[in-house]
Amino acid sequence: MLQKRRRTIIFAAAAVVVVVVLTIGVSRLKPAAPLVERGTVWTDTVKRGPMLRQVRGLGSLVPTQEAVRQIPAETEATVVRIRMLPGSLVKADTVLLEMSNPQVEQAAIDAGLQLKSAEAEYRSQRVKLESDLMNQKAGAATVGADHAQAQRQADTDKALYDLGVISGLTYKASKGKADELTTRNDLESERLKANQNAVESQMAQAQAKVDQMRTLAQLKQKQLDALRVRAGIDGVLVDLPLQVGQHVLPGAMLAKIVQPNHLMATLKVAETQARDVQIGEPASIDTHNGIIPGTVMRVDPAVQNGTVTVDVNLTGDLPKGARPDLSVDGTIDLERLDNVLYVGRPALGQENSTISLFKLRTDGQEAVRVPVKVGRASVNSIQVIEGLHEGDAVILSDMSRWDNTDRIRLD
Repeated sequence: MLQKRRRTIIFAAAAVVVVVVLTIGVSRLKPAAPLVERGTVWTDTVKRGPMLRQVRGLGSLVPTQEAVRQIPAETEATVVRIRMLPGSLVKADTVLLEMSNPQVEQAAIDAGLQLKSAEAEYRSQRVKLESDLMNQKAGAATVGADHAQAQRQADTDKALYDLGVISGLTYKASKGKADELTTRNDLESERLKANQNAVESQMAQAQAKVDQMRTLAQLKQKQLDALRVRAGIDGVLVDLPLQVGQHVLPGAMLAKIVQPNHLMATLKVAETQARDVQIGEPASIDTHNGIIPGTVMRVDPAVQNGTVTVDVNLTGDLPKGARPDLSVDGTIDLERLDNVLYVGRPALGQENSTISLFKLRTDGQEAVRVPVKVGRASVNSIQVIEGLHEGDAVILSDMSRWDNTDRIRLD
């Protein structure tokens, strides 16, 4: 009996030891790696070679500044007729709408009459001044002739006086007359010159008045002509926000015309990527109906809603269907890196940082987490600096669901 009890105790102790050993062994086993369906992950292989750095932005096609004409109202007026509707093709001289303003019409007529009056007054004054000047020239010519005759007589009398033919009194008389006419001739010449200057001044003043009236008449006529609103450029009428009978004030927008063949792309690039964008860099604009080459022409210095506006000048032919406000995708080439390790850009992770990726083992059935130091990034690829080698296959999908494990199995 005692021996049987001892045997039972020994078996029980042995069972306890076995249970303890099994428990310790199981606790030291690594947990089974989670199973991931292969078709749900995206993988790529590390390569060595040239890598083109690019940034991408969404945007739209917009007219260039010279391809848009917005027509403001020059005067207060009332719309009496609309002749073209938005979407119509127009020429530069196409009348878009007609407006009326009786005050503008009367002002144009008055300004025209004032111009004619100023021109008539100018012609009348010119005739009068020219007549007065001609009379003065005639008087000066008479004095000049008398002066010449008196001078000749004085010269003759001097010769006769030297010969003793005439008396000194006669010579002095002829010389005195010649001196008097010399003074009168000089005075008449100065007077004629002064009057000529006065005539020019008065005519210039009259001409200035004519020019003033002409400018006023042209301004009033321009305001009158502006009541018949013309396109001004060949293009498409895209906006005409008016109705017949509507009263408009000066400066109100009447119409907008766009030349559809003069477009550029405006892209919104994330501010973290826009810092490397420079003017003159090549770009490609995808209109979803064709790709247009272009170059960066402007980078907005301001940041709005986390993006920077980049304007691209289109250098290629526009595909069919290209029109203002068409949504586009743009890719800008930043630089070309030669002989670098690179891989597809992961779903998570920024450039110039250390990220963790799952690297596939040789059999392709299991992947382990490895730290990877990455450098400069592009739209679809990123430079590998440390942690991977050429030919390594890694998972680029978002693996944040498995942040708590370092191994996964692929099914």
